[in-house]
Amino acid sequence: MAYSTLDDLRERLPEEQLVNLTDDAGAGAVDGAVVLRAIADADAEIEGYLGGRHALPLSPVPALVRKLSVEMAIYHLHSRRGGAPEEWRKRYEDARRLLENIARGLVSLGQADPAQPANNAAEAASFPRLFSRRTLRDF
Repeated sequence: MAYSTLDDLRERLPEEQLVNLTDDAGAGAVDGAVVLRAIADADAEIEGYLGGRHALPLSPVPALVRKLSVEMAIYHLHSRRGGAPEEWRKRYEDARRLLENIARGLVSLGQADPAQPANNAAEAASFPRLFSRRTLRDF
């Protein structure tokens, strides 16, 4: 399940720029397969960070994850053309930092995750103590 779509990318980039980033064949149209590969790469990174803390795939997709998927996918599209502009490189690095903080539990996705316990504290149980200083005093 993809966390973003071609339409999500179209909301962030003009159509002409998407064509320039994806049209390897010179057809003058957005190559959907290239876009899907960039989204898949972005989503794989996202899941790599979130897999230790959240049940995957995330459903429904939190708005924050959709935004991160779009920004990372756009970075990957630019990278295909020899390097991303500074703006998109910075957004990509910011997205990765945010994912690291989500993975550490410092930032919430804003949804409860039923696969994870409410706290990660260890629990222990034991039988009552048989011997103590008081019970062994006369020995």
